[in-house]
Amino acid sequence: MNDWALLYKASTKKNWHGRIDSLTNPDSFRWHQSVKDLNLVNPKIHEIEHNKKNFCFLGFVCDEGVNRNLGRVGASKGSAYLRREMSNLAWDSDLNIGLFDAGNIVCKEKKLEEAQHALSEAIFKILCLDLIPVLLGGGHDIAFGHFIGISNYLRSNKLTHKVGIINFDAHFDLRPVQTGIGSSGTMFSQIAEYENNIGSDFNYYCVGIQTYANTKSLFKRADELGVKFELAKNINPSKIDELKDRIGKFIEDQKHIYLTICADVFSSAHAPGVSAPQPFGLHPEIALELIKYVVASGKVISFDLAEIAPRFDEDSRTAKLGAVLIYAIINTMAEIKT
Repeated sequence: MNDWALLYKASTKKNWHGRIDSLTNPDSFRWHQSVKDLNLVNPKIHEIEHNKKNFCFLGFVCDEGVNRNLGRVGASKGSAYLRREMSNLAWDSDLNIGLFDAGNIVCKEKKLEEAQHALSEAIFKILCLDLIPVLLGGGHDIAFGHFIGISNYLRSNKLTHKVGIINFDAHFDLRPVQTGIGSSGTMFSQIAEYENNIGSDFNYYCVGIQTYANTKSLFKRADELGVKFELAKNINPSKIDELKDRIGKFIEDQKHIYLTICADVFSSAHAPGVSAPQPFGLHPEIALELIKYVVASGKVISFDLAEIAPRFDEDSRTAKLGAVLIYAIINTMAEIKT
């Protein structure tokens, strides 16, 4: 068995259950009736219908990055709660899509780096199966392993390695890495270093930055790395066209987009269950409009949603929001003509 597989736990149908309105009419189905299990160690390739647009869920069961970043832990259970909320989503039988669940990568003994490596290997395998990865965090340290998996896939298949990162987040997550030990606040610094080492450009756009949550040194670091960003206080309906124009110009310069969403970008009124709640975070409606605009470009190769912590999530509001975001992203991707 490969070393990464030691941290891999395959999916079972027990992860998906919910209301059943009909056992025979697809127009009455819900997501839990449509998701198929996929074991990445021994995938049943014949079950993947390549005439469809196929998506594959993968959880990242990890709190260590948030713990190292001195945040409120609890996101390790986020993927389970997201699956629970996604289970009852209405299935659109008119969309030519397939949904698969590959299970989880589990961080053991606080060995974050090993978990991130295992995650990158799992992402590589999902992409090689011609599936679109949908990652369920876990802390936002999911981003480092996720990006490495995308990069390894592109490089091994001799595809253009020009990946733009669009991150919806209250934080830059550009903190320096201390003695090689990362956290949920260092991922994009690590990606910048990785890109430099392989001779690629670091293309990073962060949407939703809070001035009170990022030090002056982080703004300087962002400037040094050429990071583009939008302050949360400037994201409102009156400026939506300007925002789309700037984001659109960034997307035009990229071959692929890695979309990552940290749940703390949203107002705590809508997303209380996060590591670092934001009272002045984004309203979900305007954030979703921007997210769907990114997705409609047709360049999103993979995406994730991080830092939903159920222990702080009153009435599962954050998990419900996350489930609807994933629903909207997948439906938007499914409607893109290829």
